Amino acid sequence: MNYPTKEEQVESFINSDWTGKIVILDKVCDFGKWLSFSKVVEAARSSSSSGKGKNHEGSIKYGFTLVKGRANHPMEDYHVAKFVKKKEQELGLFAIYDGHMGDTVPAYLQKHLFSNILKEEEFWDNPAASISKAYQSTDQDILSHSSDLGHGGSTAVTAILINGQRLWIANVGDSRAVLSRKGQAVQMTTDHEPNTERRIIENKGGFVSNMPGDVPRVNGQLAVSRAFGDKSLKSHLRSDPDVQSTDVDVDIDILILASDGLWKVMPNQEAVDIARRMSDPLKAAKQLTAEALKRDSKDDISCVVCNIESKDDDSMIPGITYLLSLHHSTGRWGCPKTATNHDADP
Repeated sequence: MNYPTKEEQVESFINSDWTGKIVILDKVCDFGKWLSFSKVVEAARSSSSSGKGKNHEGSIKYGFTLVKGRANHPMEDYHVAKFVKKKEQELGLFAIYDGHMGDTVPAYLQKHLFSNILKEEEFWDNPAASISKAYQSTDQDILSHSSDLGHGGSTAVTAILINGQRLWIANVGDSRAVLSRKGQAVQMTTDHEPNTERRIIENKGGFVSNMPGDVPRVNGQLAVSRAFGDKSLKSHLRSDPDVQSTDVDVDIDILILASDGLWKVMPNQEAVDIARRMSDPLKAAKQLTAEALKRDSKDDISCVVCNIESKDDDSMIPGITYLLSLHHSTGRWGCPKTATNHDADP
């Protein structure tokens, strides 16, 4: 029997048409006879899932893929990728939540974090402050429900794209957002690692140790210095995000959000290069996760790729040409005054 090569398996994975739909029990046939419904759903989610979408105009397309790692526990990565309308504004909402010690905290974030951000009264006037406030209030909600949610935690990276023109990115932990600007990778987030925030951790009464393992950990346990949840370590951790924003202009064409399962094995620039080679963001997301698997990434791998077209409108060019012509012939700027009823005082 001829088994497919690793390259053939990767190609099959990239071109598969899985869209992340919920597995229906009666479609599982014999598999469902010996698994409970919850285990069937978990089995579906713990394998690879992916999907795609676009904004109303079709100028921004996204694709996402999540692949379970090799660790002996259920999938702990969650994502958000969708467009919504709020106050006549179109918002693109994208996120990666990378859980640890269970999946209840990232699942909670998937359901509540964006809604908490958009509930902030000052969001439209002061997005940065509203995002930061919502991150911290959501963390307090998680801690207050630890009896239900457990004592695990999660990193987060969120992106809010307003009308395709302004991008707000925030993060806690080591999930990362990277832009392509003129083809060059621009990291929009800070990796919150214990070594870089050692002084803050120690001032809070904690310590940073490389034992056990080979990476710095807060109190020898957690490999990030900021996270949601983690009640037992919270007195030594932060949940306030770093928030960045940028105008979306013609130089920006790609946005990548991913968990550290990708970034541990792939430089930012290489990820951008791979994504830019593909016009389909779903195939780009699949290619990135497949490449991480080939490089022996053992963690859960989740990735959202957005292809962004500029909002610059060529339909403005005829109007600009007309104004230039008018100025040349009359020496004036503006439209010629025409006697109509609109000229009368109201």
